[in-house]
Amino acid sequence: MDKLFLVSFLGLLITHAVGGNMLYDKFNILGELEDFDIAEEDMELFEDPSWISEHGGKVLVNVDSFGAVGDGVSDDTEAFRKAWNTSCATSKSVLLVPPGHRYLVNATRFKGPCEERLVVQIDGTIVAPDEPNDWDPNLPRNWLVFSKLEGVVFQGNGVIDGSGSKWWASSCKKNKSNPCRGAPTALTIDSSSSIKVSCPGDSPNTDGIHITGSTNVVLQDIKIGTGDDCISIVNASSGIKMKRIYCGPGHGVSIGSLGKDNSTAIVTKVVLDTALLRETTNGVRIKTWQGGSGYVRGVRFENVRMEDVANPIIIDQFYCDSPKTCQNQTSAVQISQIMYRNISGTTKSKEAMKFACSDTTPCSNIVLSNINLEKKDGTAETYCNSAQGFGYGIVHPSADCLSSNDKGYILIDHKENSELAEPTGDHIVHTEL
Repeated sequence: MDKLFLVSFLGLLITHAVGGNMLYDKFNILGELEDFDIAEEDMELFEDPSWISEHGGKVLVNVDSFGAVGDGVSDDTEAFRKAWNTSCATSKSVLLVPPGHRYLVNATRFKGPCEERLVVQIDGTIVAPDEPNDWDPNLPRNWLVFSKLEGVVFQGNGVIDGSGSKWWASSCKKNKSNPCRGAPTALTIDSSSSIKVSCPGDSPNTDGIHITGSTNVVLQDIKIGTGDDCISIVNASSGIKMKRIYCGPGHGVSIGSLGKDNSTAIVTKVVLDTALLRETTNGVRIKTWQGGSGYVRGVRFENVRMEDVANPIIIDQFYCDSPKTCQNQTSAVQISQIMYRNISGTTKSKEAMKFACSDTTPCSNIVLSNINLEKKDGTAETYCNSAQGFGYGIVHPSADCLSSNDKGYILIDHKENSELAEPTGDHIVHTEL
């Protein structure tokens, strides 16, 4: 039905001279975003983890064969390193973390490049040290780091347990009297391409995923519960596809944060298709610090269900995760060509959609299509600051605050009683959301 609407509307464009070129450009952008997809590599996913030595031409590399104990107490880090080195150097190998065991692994980097068609099969539990004071000072912000990989599949029925309770208890966000200390990211995939991460849809307590410096990454069928972003995508990442994602609790699915300390960041070609976010502090979010540079471009969030989510749709160019107030700066990471399509559900916050963009580097070409977000105990609203875009189909709450140079374009809202509050500068708050 949407395509029929577009065809008939484009037919009208031929007869309009005033503003026609600008509106035509908008539909070109819309077409690019709708057609944009990320080709999934032909990667084989295995359902049977019970290899003996070889399985379907695959070479099994079991961490137990390299001295891993798997009692949750003994340090199995070296056994994992040796198993990784062997599997990485062996074509068509499967690095197996077998079920029924808990493997204590300290902060470690697993480096490539590796031979072709490596599978990392996690069916047991990998557990991090639970004492922050014992953390490796050489890797203060990382736990499991995989880098310089191509065409690797991560899958299994197991658990990656970050042992985060003591980190949370000592956080300055929990207790303002505590010193602020950076905590490690559980799983990092860095400088890699054509990566696929797959978990069963009902696997509990999977830690969040952080993607940096990577291209052509596919995440699918993953259930994530965490105290931060379920998935975060940061600088130098492109061609990221997320499909069938469950997130909750957590801070949602985020691009960023980007531009901290006046840095340059580039993220392009990101797709989230089919997701359920339940009781998260954010839904789909793009967050950048003031003073940064670079751009976020070509992003599509679609087929997403929100259940009691605060800030279901949010762009925040005033992000400030700091105990001190962040100073106002004029430069910003540019955000453009962002599509939100087929997103529905309930919001905890008054502002179901929030586009808090830089006055000097406004957000542009935001596309809204078939949005239906309700607030159970009140009226949902949309907030905009320096944001330009357009919508078609149902857009609720209405987003008339998105500026448009073409006055003939109308945002369609079939919902009643969705009046918008007059936006004010008070909405721009330099706090963690």
